[in-house]
Amino acid sequence: MSKTDRHIVRAAQRVHRSVQCASVSAALLVAVACGGGAGEGDATRTAVITVDGSSTVFPIAEAVAEEFQLVDPAARVTVGVSGTGGGFKKFCAGETDISNGSRPIKAVEIDACAAAGIEFIELPVAHDGISVVVHPDNDWVSTLTPDDLERMWNPAAQGTVVSWSQVRPDWPDSELHLFGPGVDSGTFDYFTQAIVGQEGASRGDFTSSEDDNVLVQGVATDPLALGFFGYAYYEANRDRLKLLSVDDGDETNGAGAVAPSPESVRDGTYQPLSRPIFIYVNPDALERPEVSGFVNFFLSDGASLVREVGYVPLSDAEYALVQRRVDDRVIGTMFGSGDKTASLTVLLEGGR
Repeated sequence: MSKTDRHIVRAAQRVHRSVQCASVSAALLVAVACGGGAGEGDATRTAVITVDGSSTVFPIAEAVAEEFQLVDPAARVTVGVSGTGGGFKKFCAGETDISNGSRPIKAVEIDACAAAGIEFIELPVAHDGISVVVHPDNDWVSTLTPDDLERMWNPAAQGTVVSWSQVRPDWPDSELHLFGPGVDSGTFDYFTQAIVGQEGASRGDFTSSEDDNVLVQGVATDPLALGFFGYAYYEANRDRLKLLSVDDGDETNGAGAVAPSPESVRDGTYQPLSRPIFIYVNPDALERPEVSGFVNFFLSDGASLVREVGYVPLSDAEYALVQRRVDDRVIGTMFGSGDKTASLTVLLEGGR
């Protein structure tokens, strides 16, 4: 069987397994493929690579880890789903080798790592478009504006904006049920910054979970629900969810209302909910051959796996720049200061 054919067969298996594995617990460390990696039970296996963090990045990390274990059966990769914030707590405590992040590391997390003597190399690995979804029976909304979302999610909406008609008068006077990632999620941080204008600013009376599969299940079983999460979770459940377009009112791109897709995320027309997603590597761990091999595999073979699980790969030029950060052991974040609107390529090249 060719490598391409093997990827196709394993892709179908992986989607089913990732739903099962990610649902175990947002804080549970799970072995890739629920412990079904190659060479399980091999008493000589000692090369363990520990990964934790974002549930958004989880499907990519799981896919890469599964394929890497076929290349290097002596390695065992565990992938946890504690959320971006929860993953950084473990990483900065020295408990993990790699932390998955659906947003850049925060200043407070950098300080926590520094206090513990932990350094990091920041590596973008893919692009994502945060998906806003409703139940398939919802026939009154197909497009939202950022203002609509802000009216639903801002802190003042708690206990006051409780029906669809309070968002737009022509929508039904029916209860509005909201589902979103928990406060340890980088997706929550990014969404609140992009929509409310302040990271972490949100109403609190919504159903939250660090496990995106819980959010999928909530929206898929509630005709009055609206939720948001990473695009891959929509892709894996597109028959159970209705994807909404977002009209950001920017007529300069001529796009109008745009739904997230690999094309709209890549070309930048899905705004303001497109973003890069990351892995953070401990440079001391990178000195171990199994960790360096895994990271190099992530940045080479990982591109096809990123696409396979529903996200958008970086360009070849961007992956080359990310690989250079690994090779040169570039410590720290690209996002500490300067122009927050700078492109990923500019940031990777050292610009601000």
